[in-house]
Amino acid sequence: MSLNLIAIAFTAMLAENFVLVKFLGICPFLGVSKKISTAFGMGMAVLFVMLLSAVFTWFVQLVLDSFGLQYMQTIAFILVIASLVQFVELVLKKYIPALYKSLGIYLPLITTNCAVLGSAILIQTNSYNLLEAVVYALFAALGFTLAIVIFAGIRERLEDSNIPEFLKGLPISLISASLLSLAFLGFQGFKF
Repeated sequence: MSLNLIAIAFTAMLAENFVLVKFLGICPFLGVSKKISTAFGMGMAVLFVMLLSAVFTWFVQLVLDSFGLQYMQTIAFILVIASLVQFVELVLKKYIPALYKSLGIYLPLITTNCAVLGSAILIQTNSYNLLEAVVYALFAALGFTLAIVIFAGIRERLEDSNIPEFLKGLPISLISASLLSLAFLGFQGFKF
């Protein structure tokens, strides 16, 4: 793996983590992070959709550029992502119904997950070639998964902790998320 690909991978996963640094994909981060198993399932669904959307949107952008339709980028990307999410939803419903039920409303919300659309747009903004796009999407999705699983672990521990009544639930979760975000900001000092 070349140094450029390592830099892209490290940046996407840690230094510019979509959830904890760029604050993209907060809805599933807060909504599906009560259990590690559900958080991991959401992370894998996002990984699958983000990888496929990176490839498909990279080719869609070539078509848009060749016809001078760059202004259609966002609409085209949303259509691609929505189609991929429908595919993931059908697969999960058929082969992993327990995960499908536990993800609930958050699975269709991957369509509007800012992290997935953000990765597709950032790939085009950074002018990545296809290999760089795949590496970026893979490690951005792994970073999303890492963040949501760590946060789910924290939230599981908080359930058994002695917390003042006024901080229970969402307040302590938001405080924990902000501290986790601060920890990830430390990775921004590393440069390749």
